[in-house]
Amino acid sequence: MRVLPVAQWLTQFQAYVRDAGAIGYVVYALVYAVCVVFLVPGAILTLAAGAIFGLVPGTLVVIFGATLGAVFAFLLARTILRKRVEKFTEGNPKFRALDEAIAREGTKIVFLVRLSVLFPFTWINYMFGLTGVRLGTYVWTTLIGIAPATFAFVYIGSIAHEAATASRARLIVYIVGGIAALAVSILVGRIATKSLAVIPRREDDAESAG
Repeated sequence: MRVLPVAQWLTQFQAYVRDAGAIGYVVYALVYAVCVVFLVPGAILTLAAGAIFGLVPGTLVVIFGATLGAVFAFLLARTILRKRVEKFTEGNPKFRALDEAIAREGTKIVFLVRLSVLFPFTWINYMFGLTGVRLGTYVWTTLIGIAPATFAFVYIGSIAHEAATASRARLIVYIVGGIAALAVSILVGRIATKSLAVIPRREDDAESAG
């Protein structure tokens, strides 16, 4: 990321996709998936999806691409990269707490992690591969869990594109809608984070009662 001109490549790629027609949707999703696997932050691509495809198509493209990349990372961690990921997570208290929580709560924890802003999306995909979560559960919780934040950022990207030609009244509506979407996304993330913080306490309370 520091040595290679990644930002320039992404700009050129976005220009290509804009003129690629229907195939651009598929190409964009696949490139997004590759970026997730290689731990490239997806904020630029997420915002650009709104500007290029619009709100609904852009949201769907990002969710599909992000989920596909998350599945690839998950499977890599369970196979050829397992030892490397285990070494990375060794002695990490946050991962140990996550693994123990998944063993107790399973689907609920995976879903809350996807909603929460506490865990970086690209890194946690590999860490999930070391846990006992099932692939099917991992896929659907990822699809649904990343939707609120994805919608908010794609919406911001779409209104940024529209703002250049919008009237003042229309622009105000766009801005208010963008703030509302972002606020809802942040609120959902905070609720999920608080729920995750409560779960270890429940276990401790149960042990004390025993």
